[in-house]
Amino acid sequence: MPSSEKFRDHVLQQFKGELRVTTRKMMGEYILYADGKIFGGIHDDRLLVKPVAAALAMLPGAKKQLPYEGAKPMLRVTNEQIEDNGLLVRLLDAMLPELPAPKKK
Repeated sequence: MPSSEKFRDHVLQQFKGELRVTTRKMMGEYILYADGKIFGGIHDDRLLVKPVAAALAMLPGAKKQLPYEGAKPMLRVTNEQIEDNGLLVRLLDAMLPELPAPKKK
């Protein structure tokens, strides 16, 4: 089931309007970028982030889930955590230094 634009818009709003957070629609789902780096995605109306050390530390007990069959597991951000927009901004700030730089085209 593809993710809804309504859920995507809600997640983006929870990032406090951070202009550095953008999305790209891909096969009915949304890839999430910050400062040009991929940090997660919206899959089946679930917010998933890459399991880097900062995300593991800030989301203790987060379940690893597959965004789609054959993909690497990612950490599920619960709906309660999504509503804590301060947490999302802190999570993003902590994750960014650990993410690889965007690939040159």
